[in-house]
Parts: sequence; structure tokens; C-alpha cells
Amino acid sequence: MITRRRFLASSIIAGLAGPVTNLVSAAGSTTPWRNWSGALVSNPASRLAPESEDELADMIKRTSGPIRPVGAGHSFAPLVPTDGSLLVLDRMSGVISHETESLQATLWAGTRISETGPLLDGLGQAMFNLPDIDRQTLAGAIATSTHGTGKRLKSMSGYVTGLRLLTLNGEWFDLDEGNNADLFHATQVSFGAFGVITRISFQNREPFRLRTQEWIDKTENVLERFDQALEEHEHFEILPVIPSDHCLVVANSETNDPLKAPVEEDDGGEYLSTLDATPIMLRRALINTLAGEIEPTEAVSESFNALTNLRFDRFNEMEYSVPVQSGPDCLREILAIIERESIDVVFPLEYRIVDGDDTWLGMFAGEPRISISVHRLASHDYRPLFDAIEPIFWKFNGRPHWGKVHNLGYDELKNLYPRFDDFIALQTSLDPGGRMLNDHLKYLLGR
Repeated sequence: MITRRRFLASSIIAGLAGPVTNLVSAAGSTTPWRNWSGALVSNPASRLAPESEDELADMIKRTSGPIRPVGAGHSFAPLVPTDGSLLVLDRMSGVISHETESLQATLWAGTRISETGPLLDGLGQAMFNLPDIDRQTLAGAIATSTHGTGKRLKSMSGYVTGLRLLTLNGEWFDLDEGNNADLFHATQVSFGAFGVITRISFQNREPFRLRTQEWIDKTENVLERFDQALEEHEHFEILPVIPSDHCLVVANSETNDPLKAPVEEDDGGEYLSTLDATPIMLRRALINTLAGEIEPTEAVSESFNALTNLRFDRFNEMEYSVPVQSGPDCLREILAIIERESIDVVFPLEYRIVDGDDTWLGMFAGEPRISISVHRLASHDYRPLFDAIEPIFWKFNGRPHWGKVHNLGYDELKNLYPRFDDFIALQTSLDPGGRMLNDHLKYLLGR
């Protein structure tokens, strides 16, 4: 039997060897910083790693020049690279306080998502939704509008109820809906441009379990039944496997059933070698044939284990959100151009839905949207693939994920977000010297 994991593993073997993506770098010291994929590198002049808010404030007071906060380095866009000071909040991690009745909790901004699930579970709480990868810090995740999937579920930023922000002039802001609401909603997704977020409060819910069902189906079949599936499963996504007519379907539904461990699967080697050696023009037929041999799987896990995964194969990623009604046609055009131009890539796409929120610059600001992700193994140059697909996102009024590769600047972005110029005005007032900005952020904000 060919297992689901082996099937998906086959989708990335076409890039096991090849040219390394060009690095985006900044000059500075001789001790480099690199992001998770290795595509971004910079040489900051110094690293700041405070253990408390007082120490952070003192460090900032004694520092001149640019400062960029960094989380887990899991962004593929150059949000972090700087030749100034790199600010790391890993030592400011854990739960600060919680409220039992309201199911809210305040955590330090440097807490990793992987740590958050067990911590909250011990307090009788759980986050409503989580992203696919759990390596990020909470501050990094909300700064970039990181999200999971679900018709009635928001991004992580959408569940933020309070923030503490320190600006470079030493001013502290405690923000929430009733206290400086504009700055609060702008800061919920602000890619570290306003100052340093130290505390984040989330609206949570009671702990819950999810039944995870995974199966292979025809992509067109799933798109036709997508609305129905969203009513049947709280969390639902598909991963179209290219080049093929099929996708992996991942459906998570709440349950009170006992825990059930997922079936251990062997990645194998002979199947991967076979597909790797198969010419591009024959891969579709091969994958379509093998897809029929893959059996469905089912498991029951605590929510924070069911929704997140470990990714061992490093990649670069482009992701945009498009209006819900445009999602199917946008996906079809992406699949069509990959086939028409015989683009040599077999990494699955991701197709998810997320509810709207009140953030100013979130991918889902003001309305629910479909997010579509495109990946390329880190060992390959992602530009030919991403350059071919990105105009399709633009055609469908796509908004880029701030932490993923994209080529939009101020002239395009101001038309995608009604509050974009308001955001820039706030950023300028809080950071008039632009110390929180690097070249990429200056390009985004037109500064």
C-alpha cells in the first residue's frame, strides 16, 4: 500500500538537488542571521536578547540606529534583515496571566506556538485555530497575519484582545478595543513596524479534541462540494498535488471520542526514486494512477496537536488571499499555467478559507477570504514558479501574506487595504526616524 505520507513526500522529491536560491543579504557584522529556508541572510551589528520589559526598555534607550525584531525566522519575505540591531524575545516566553471565566490569557510575545497549546491546556483553555506550522513566536505570527483554516474561524490576529507596545522613544501603550482602538487594530498585524510588542492577550475557548480525516480525491470534485464540506467540518483544507488531478483533503471535526493515534507511515524510498526519475510529461499519469491506491486515514488528537505539523523539508513560499467567490477560478488558473508551461514542480499547493477580522492590514481584514499557497523547495530557485503565478493572484484582487514572498509595494498595496495610508500615518508618528524599518518595509510603506 502507498500511504498518504509517502504520496505527499513524492511531491517534493523533484527538488532534492539543484541550484540554491540566491540569498538576500544586508551588510554588517561577520555573524550572520538566516531565516528558516536559508534564502535570507543579514549581518546585524548587534543582537539584543532581553529577559524583561525593564531590560528591553533600557536596551532600546541605549541603542541607536535601526532595530528589527525577529521571531523564529519563519518568514520568507525580508521583514527581518538589518545591519542594525536584531531584537530577539526568546527569553520573554510563557503565560503571564489568565482569566478562567472569560477564557482569556496573556502571554509573552516570544512564546512559541508549539509551547502555547500545552500551556493553555493546563489552564483549561485552547486557541480557536492554529496554523499548519508551530515553530513561530506569537509576536511573529500575529505580525504577519498567520492563520489556520475554517469558515467561521479567524486568523491568530483576529483573536487578539490586547497588546502591550513599546515604541523606540520609550513610550508604552496598553492597547485593546476600548483603549486606543485604532492603534490596537493597526498593531494586530503590523510586521514589527510600530515598535516592540511584549505582551499579547488572546480570546480562547475550552480545550477540545479533533477527529482528523485525510483522503485523496479529485480536485474538481472537492471544489464542487467545498461549501458543503465547510458546513460538515470546522477546519477544512485541500492540498492539490501537482502535477495531477488529485488533492489531499484534510478535514478536522470536533469530537468527544477517545484519543486515537495516527497510523505510523513509512516514507519509503523506491517510490520516491521512481517518481524522481520520471520525465515531467509522464508524472501526471503516474501520480493519478498511484492516487487510487492511497487509503484514507483517521486520528483523534487534542486540538493543538491535530492542527499543527512538523515540516522537515525546507522551502520558500508565496501565499495570497483572494475573495471567496474567486478562490476556485484562481486555483484552476494556477494549476493550468503549471501544466501549460510544464513548470518543473511537484510540491502540493494549499487551499484554505479563513473568516474576516477587524485588523487594518490582515489578509482577511473586513471579509472572509480564500488563501492559496505555492511552495518551492529551498534547494531550488523559486523565482520562475512564483513569477509565473503571482500575476494570477493580482488578477483576482489578491492580498499577499506579509511573511511570504511577494513583489507588491506601496502603489499596489494602498489599493488593497482601505486603512493602508492610515497605517502609514501611525507608523510615521510612532517612528518618525524610520528606525523600525528596513529596505523591504520602506518599499511596502512608501517611506
